[in-house]
Amino acid sequence: MSERGERDTGTARHHIRDGRVDRATEAFVAHRNLLFTVAYEMLGSAADAEDVLQETWLRWADVDLDMVREQRAYLVRITTRQALTRLRTLRRRKESYVGPWLPEPLLTAPDVAEDVELADSVSMAMLLVLETLAPTERAVFVLREVFDLSYDEIAAAVEKTPSTVRQIAHRARAHVAARRPHAVASPAETRKVLAAFRRAIETGDLQRLLDMIAPDVVLLTDGGGVVQAALEPVVGAGEVARVLDRITHLLGRSTGMVLQPTQVNGHPALLVCRDGDVDSVMAVRLDGGLIAGLYAVRNPEKLSRMDRETAMSR
Repeated sequence: MSERGERDTGTARHHIRDGRVDRATEAFVAHRNLLFTVAYEMLGSAADAEDVLQETWLRWADVDLDMVREQRAYLVRITTRQALTRLRTLRRRKESYVGPWLPEPLLTAPDVAEDVELADSVSMAMLLVLETLAPTERAVFVLREVFDLSYDEIAAAVEKTPSTVRQIAHRARAHVAARRPHAVASPAETRKVLAAFRRAIETGDLQRLLDMIAPDVVLLTDGGGVVQAALEPVVGAGEVARVLDRITHLLGRSTGMVLQPTQVNGHPALLVCRDGDVDSVMAVRLDGGLIAGLYAVRNPEKLSRMDRETAMSR
């Protein structure tokens, strides 16, 4: 579905009318990265975000631009409404998902990491926190806290009154604050920990692994019922270390498996590759210098974009 969306919106990029670039296309392309980021932060799925952009384009192409005062706000409004519709469908789909559900990881360019607030908002840890919000709460939080839209603009997007949006925003902020990491680790600190983590796995140093992970660490593995993965969260340093120890044995048996550093969702991460193909993506959440969360995405359907960078913006 995402390839279809990319083809169609790609066609929009080059749409010509009467020998000049169509105004609607020009505006859509100018804001495309922003619209994708809005949809992705609301859905946690790039494939679904692309479909939302396709629906947004179809509606935008029929708009009388002479009646539009602010194109960016209007496009965000369409995207938000389409994403809310898709989000409600996704929530039902996730209820029957096999094993833990994790956001679709994206290979991101350095400029995403340089925008600290953007990188924090698309991190795996934050996207999982956003999953605990109701659909409208998530939309309001994303539009207000990440994209700094006014309450009036958000009200138009979610079809609520500005006073109601203020209440929703207050409730969503409190909800997220209670669940997000207390202190966000710097990219340099995360890279340092991941480099040591990688060496410990590659050398089979189980004690070093135990020294790096928090006592109450949680490992989530997303195989989607397609590939092997733990069907429940793995909790506790001892249990998580045993799972990681199995990876060290695979690395030591010349199975063609290697670990490679990468940048995922604006943060340092690891690629687990087998015979040159991406087997899984592993991201971490640090707390007090220790690994408190490990997120391993193995579902092949969620790894299709790991061969190219995804542009994002605010």
